[in-house]
Amino acid sequence: PAILLWHGARCTLRQWDHVVPFLKEFFYVIRFDVRGSGNSKASTKSEYSVRAYANDAIRLLNHIGVSQCHILSMAWGSRVAMAFCASHLNRVFSASLFDLSIGIPDIDAQREGTKTARRKQATQGYKPPPLPDGWNKHLNEETVALSLAATGSIDLAKLARKIRIPVLIATGDHDPNLESSHEAASFIPDAKMVELPNVGHGSLLMQPDLCLKVLLNFMQETVFNER
Repeated sequence: PAILLWHGARCTLRQWDHVVPFLKEFFYVIRFDVRGSGNSKASTKSEYSVRAYANDAIRLLNHIGVSQCHILSMAWGSRVAMAFCASHLNRVFSASLFDLSIGIPDIDAQREGTKTARRKQATQGYKPPPLPDGWNKHLNEETVALSLAATGSIDLAKLARKIRIPVLIATGDHDPNLESSHEAASFIPDAKMVELPNVGHGSLLMQPDLCLKVLLNFMQETVFNER
């Protein structure tokens, strides 16, 4: 089965470098730079909207001949991915949305929560992997800013209520998005909520091994058993 990866804010498709080797054991992996990010050559005159990103993803899936896929996303990417799922349920088997917020994210609180989580991880002897090369390198910083602004104009709580597929929402216990993640899970009939211990914002970069374990458990419990 195919899995489509939506990267986080100010990230690129390279953010997935540490997890792709694991994912390839189970999935046909599709990763891409959202319009205006990474190596995307979108201009400042492009349309920067959730609808445009969804259309981009559909064109990508059609181009490579994938009719349905699973979704994996992180942080800002989870906001866009959830909107994609709500409008294209016929193209999605399941969605695993890490660090999801359906409200207004608190960037400063995210940074502080991540610092606290890193200190706790260090006391337990955990050393996170280095950030992948190019994980936040973009051709055009101006279009990156435009791409991020798109999610501020949509009602994500309303879209969450439309989702009728198996959904995993996994968020760190030191991520201020946690409360909003629980709220989103309450709106989605078939959602499983997981709190990641001693993890802050950017969970798949911060502790990819734990995130992959949670993802695979979800898939085995809900999706793979049904296929």
